[in-house]
Amino acid sequence: MIQTGIINPHVLSLLARIRHTNTLVIADWAFPHWTEIEVVDISLTPGIPMVLDVLDLLKPNFKIGEIWQAEEFLRTNPAETIKKFDAACSGIKVTREPHIDFKKRVPQASGLIRTGDPTAYGNIILESA
Repeated sequence: MIQTGIINPHVLSLLARIRHTNTLVIADWAFPHWTEIEVVDISLTPGIPMVLDVLDLLKPNFKIGEIWQAEEFLRTNPAETIKKFDAACSGIKVTREPHIDFKKRVPQASGLIRTGDPTAYGNIILESA
């Protein structure tokens, strides 16, 4: 029985199928549903879990080559929130692009993990290295 790290069987199954250069979306509570890709919804209530909670749990076993995020994130969030994201992504290439371009990447992802995160434009796309 798994006793540490990610224990959600649906998240583990999705992660096990991601290969080199495949992408994974970690989304906030309001992100649209995408019928083209597998969605694992782990939201419980607003704020639980947060996108960065999922990212922190993924990093020990998921080699990330690049992260995409909407550039609107920088204009709509306080400096403290931006610092938390930047710290969590330290050492990883982060590309911020218009939200409309960010959303065009979503259908090509292997899957999406939906969280309870209320952070405006706090969604991220991870590319497996």
